[in-house]
Amino acid sequence: MAATRAPEPTRVLRFWKPYGVLTQFTDPEGRPTLADYIPVRDVYSVGRLDYDSEGLLLLTNNSALIARLTHPRYAHPKTYLVQVERVPSEADLDRLRAGIQLKDGLTRPAKVRLLENPPDLPERTPPIRYRANVPTAWLQITLTEGKKRQIRRMTAAIGYPTLRLVRVAIGNITLEGLRVGEYRALSQAQIAALWRSLRSTDR
Repeated sequence: MAATRAPEPTRVLRFWKPYGVLTQFTDPEGRPTLADYIPVRDVYSVGRLDYDSEGLLLLTNNSALIARLTHPRYAHPKTYLVQVERVPSEADLDRLRAGIQLKDGLTRPAKVRLLENPPDLPERTPPIRYRANVPTAWLQITLTEGKKRQIRRMTAAIGYPTLRLVRVAIGNITLEGLRVGEYRALSQAQIAALWRSLRSTDR
């Protein structure tokens, strides 16, 4: 009788995805992928982060955890820092907060605030395009859904194109302690705390 293999322990990685990296491990066109940064087998991204977006990406070997973090029914919050062209008015921010009608439906209500000062982020490579006569502003936006290129489409819909987009948190997991292109594994205690936080939202 064959011995039963013990289940693999859950692994979760935090990764600061750079600009211009695909959220996959292979690419037939030879573009940069996760494999260029993460030499860990059998982990898969929790959702996606666009090629031209940056910031926090989680990877895990636990399919149940992926489903719990990404399924729309659980409304798991994700927070982004977003640089836009020009400075939105409070009325414009209220439109983002209330929901924007996109081609694939109305977005859920979002938490949105205008930052008084630019956030402390490393420079992007390559840098964003600047126009001398066009000011920019930084927003902090928290979503509970993940439509394709949602934030870019939301800000464009109200007339403020997104110049730079950095995801800084997924729930209570953040970029703290990471550098661009760096990954770190969560401890088993941190993974247990993550599961507890997810279950608490079911109550």
